[in-house]
Amino acid sequence: MLKDNIFQKIIDKQIPAKIAYEDEWCVAFHDINAQAPVHVLIVPRKAIATHADLTDVDRDLVGHMHLIAVKLAKDLHLDDGYRVVVNCLDRGGQTVPHLHMHLLGGRDFHWPPG
Repeated sequence: MLKDNIFQKIIDKQIPAKIAYEDEWCVAFHDINAQAPVHVLIVPRKAIATHADLTDVDRDLVGHMHLIAVKLAKDLHLDDGYRVVVNCLDRGGQTVPHLHMHLLGGRDFHWPPG
């Protein structure tokens, strides 16, 4: 169930997390399974299962999440570059059924990523 996932429990303060940022639209926290020296997840408070479930109504929310990624990149001193990733569904690497963005930095990244 969408409301019963680990990200929703972090949003609802049922599970502790190292919060990097929060406001009325989203919560950002450090990933406990970090894939880079800096790995922050930006999660909307609104329950949206996947990137494929976004609609026109979510335009401001998604734009806000991107601006929070920029703010966090500055706050976390990722001045030499970073990566923002959104995984979608199983084949896209999504493991939690709640839309989220990964902000990764602090090391070199290569292409293709996977």
